[in-house]
Amino acid sequence: MKKHNFSAGPCILPDSVMKKAAEAVIELDGSGLSLIEISHRSAAFVQIMENARTLALELLGLDGKGYQALFLQGGASSQFLNVAYNLLETKAGYINTGTWSLKAIKEAKLFGEIVEVASSQEDNFNYIPKGYSIPTDLDYLHLTSNNTIFGTQIKEFPTTDVPLVCDMSSDIFSRRLDFSMFDIIYAGAQKNMGPAGTTLVVVKEDLLGKVSRKIPSMLDYKVHIGKDSMFNTPPVFAVYVSMLTMQWLKDLGGIAAIEEVNEKKANLIYSEIELNPVFSGFAAKEDRSNMNATFNITDDTLKETFDEMCKEAGINGINGHRSVGGYRASMYNALPLESVGVLVDIMSELERKG
Repeated sequence: MKKHNFSAGPCILPDSVMKKAAEAVIELDGSGLSLIEISHRSAAFVQIMENARTLALELLGLDGKGYQALFLQGGASSQFLNVAYNLLETKAGYINTGTWSLKAIKEAKLFGEIVEVASSQEDNFNYIPKGYSIPTDLDYLHLTSNNTIFGTQIKEFPTTDVPLVCDMSSDIFSRRLDFSMFDIIYAGAQKNMGPAGTTLVVVKEDLLGKVSRKIPSMLDYKVHIGKDSMFNTPPVFAVYVSMLTMQWLKDLGGIAAIEEVNEKKANLIYSEIELNPVFSGFAAKEDRSNMNATFNITDDTLKETFDEMCKEAGINGINGHRSVGGYRASMYNALPLESVGVLVDIMSELERKG
């Protein structure tokens, strides 16, 4: 039985994408060769890479606006370093909203002064800071749009003349935004776009080339742009599956269409959390993530029963992160509304049993 996959990452992918990817591993488009054995310099893969880069910009509404899309390796964690290497000359600002923000701050401190402009750490990151002032002398301001561990999501981004950098690893392509407000967007594929192994980096090209330091080739965005995201051997399978997923999203009607579905999923589970006394939400209501719903059980004597009910229903991956505890239901783009309905039915049934 196919399970209801609420895993926080690697993520659930559309069935049609999985099937086509599986076929391509055996043979790519009647070529007589597997996707994972063709040359990355072959015409077939060059076209795949170009399609993936084009689709990313098209879905974000950034095509023709001076942006370049790259598919790089090393995960979003490498981008914590790369961003600072390419942009940080003297001072950068960070909004600290959780584990991944802290990791990004740690790497950036190797290159210059870091200002923690705002933080929610004192309340274990259960809300998004608001009403903060942004210094005007920053090389850039870094944000994390969605916090997978804590279940919070930025609903309104700051307006500033300072270049904005955003880690969108866990909510990329999930909701409509004016993506042109950002100068760099990066996202590990494995949360909402594809398998682990590649990271999408969308960068405004005229932002680059302004730091005085010499940048190693593998870390230099300009080098990767100049080589059409193929400076070194790319992660062929991860790029291909990401391309398929973006095409699936485009065929659905793009970000606007999937946002409607995502809002229905989020409304369904959060309504249950609010109405059901057996459960309590972790994140502040105004900052709750549409991708990752975090919640706790209020009566520990019911935990074993709830866990068993979830197991019997084929629900997978809802244990909360160790730093928060409780439960976490990750509802990425490909998760069907029906799966959320199954989980909510179990939560409701547990209340009746309790």
